[in-house]
Amino acid sequence: MALRAFTSNRGKSPTEKAVRLLGLGLFVILLVAGGIISCKKKAAEPEAATLEKAGVRVKEGINSFEGVVKAAVGKYLYLPSVQGFDIIVQGKIESGDISTLVDKEIRGKGVFTSAKPSILVADSIDVREPDNSWKTVFTRTEEAVLDDYLDLQARDGFPALRDIAYDKSEDWEGKGKVKVFGKLVKPTAPEGGQEKEVEKIIIYDKEDKAVGYVIVDSMTDFAQYYLKKLRLFDNLWFYVFIKDTVEWKTRRLTDDLFHADVLFCSIF
Repeated sequence: MALRAFTSNRGKSPTEKAVRLLGLGLFVILLVAGGIISCKKKAAEPEAATLEKAGVRVKEGINSFEGVVKAAVGKYLYLPSVQGFDIIVQGKIESGDISTLVDKEIRGKGVFTSAKPSILVADSIDVREPDNSWKTVFTRTEEAVLDDYLDLQARDGFPALRDIAYDKSEDWEGKGKVKVFGKLVKPTAPEGGQEKEVEKIIIYDKEDKAVGYVIVDSMTDFAQYYLKKLRLFDNLWFYVFIKDTVEWKTRRLTDDLFHADVLFCSIF
């Protein structure tokens, strides 16, 4: 209705027509400008979203954090109060082992950069003492080294491997980096007259049927950290690097398919 009112010139004087045409021109300009502003706002929204996860807001540079530690392996620290971020502790803490911080209340400062939107690099960490005082246990003196960290872009390079069978080694040989859906188990096997614990991953296919085992040769700190972080989940996606195939005579009896190094694990 508003646009029809602007475009109706019947029975109007030249001056009125000119005024109405001018008004129509301004109206169109406002529509175009509004569209441009809206587009710019929508384009900026994904960038802003990287700075807020689960209600936690961070900014470029130094940020404060506080909460109870629920997982700590190697240099990786997880606080539910800073959900969506992995805290990197590069260097030694006073106790010498980051795992001593589990279930303790801490506070600290960490550096955030948009280039690594899931990471806070800890600059300092304090632990709450029994008398409610705070004790500094870590101050960073070196640059963070993310040698085993896998960001989202790197994880995209791991195709899913689910349709496999123990008698078809071509299903996995030569695949390199893949992700398999399954469950980590720790059965025992005889070795040197004793029972030794062996880590394996039960692989499930698309129908959630067990199709074989991956023998775990090694697991990065980053993978172990996420195992603890996701301890409430029974089944996960394991990001692995495939190594040697198990010999046929053993494979057909045990369903052990191949050896692999575990680089990461996730719910997707």
